[in-house]
Amino acid sequence: MKDQKKQWSRRQFINSGVAGIAGVMLLPKIVSSGKSPAIADLRLGFIGMGQQSMFLLNGFLQIPGVQVIAGCDVYGIKRKRFEKRVKAFYTKSGKESKVETYEKFEDVLSRTDIDAVVIAVPDHSHARIAIAACKAGKDVYLEKPMTFTIKEGQELKKAVRQNNRILAIGSQQRSDPGFQHAVNLVQTGAIGKITKVNAYVGAPPKPYDLPEEPIPADLNWDLWLGSLPAPIHFNNQLDPPISIDPEQNEKLWGAWRWYKEMGGSPQTGALICLILHSGDSEWTGMALLRHLRLVTEPNICHLNMPMEL
Repeated sequence: MKDQKKQWSRRQFINSGVAGIAGVMLLPKIVSSGKSPAIADLRLGFIGMGQQSMFLLNGFLQIPGVQVIAGCDVYGIKRKRFEKRVKAFYTKSGKESKVETYEKFEDVLSRTDIDAVVIAVPDHSHARIAIAACKAGKDVYLEKPMTFTIKEGQELKKAVRQNNRILAIGSQQRSDPGFQHAVNLVQTGAIGKITKVNAYVGAPPKPYDLPEEPIPADLNWDLWLGSLPAPIHFNNQLDPPISIDPEQNEKLWGAWRWYKEMGGSPQTGALICLILHSGDSEWTGMALLRHLRLVTEPNICHLNMPMEL
């Protein structure tokens, strides 16, 4: 049963690792055979319960054979929203469910009944949590970018291989039919020979300049900061507020990504340029990573290919 479940996990978990809008579009393909897995559910835990996590949750909940049973977040009200949505889905589906939430990710990883985790937290905590998950014997769906630095990427690769884990990186754009069509045009030569691609990656990061605000009573700000080297004061744009009744979700994406001290650290510039949506389709379409040279300018990545290719 264990080997059979691992086989299903590798096929279903990675294929379903494009959850959200792209994942929902792929669901008919995943279940088109009409066959249900003749094995126990894949039991899933969520680490991080912000806007992107809710996006992913909506996709994973709909995949046959996947059962969401736990989650964690440092923000209490977001734990309540997660629990409410999961219970509502299973109640509507006529299924029994028991979902538990925690403040610390270690509590999710310590559960022996969880097979895999979805990690959707600010970038600076990706590597630390993903490595811990691998060491805890969990397979991992990790939001992009995979890690904050190249060194962290090397350590995560080591953890995956040493613990024989499955690691899927979230880049849902690859599963979008429009982008798949564009990639096909490139790979079939329909638009001619490509020697250079410009990918816009947004404005450069800036120093953190948001005003300090009181920390919400149910937010563990120290846990949110995690491994960041310097103390950073709270502003609600870093972890946008929500409400449960009436329901009001985040009105903006977490602003930590725009600041040098957090997700926009200068040392991650090349990684962001390579991994985020703006460059991913180009890399995929050309499928020639080892032959390409990266040249960065403000807001632009130049992907240069030798003319002889």
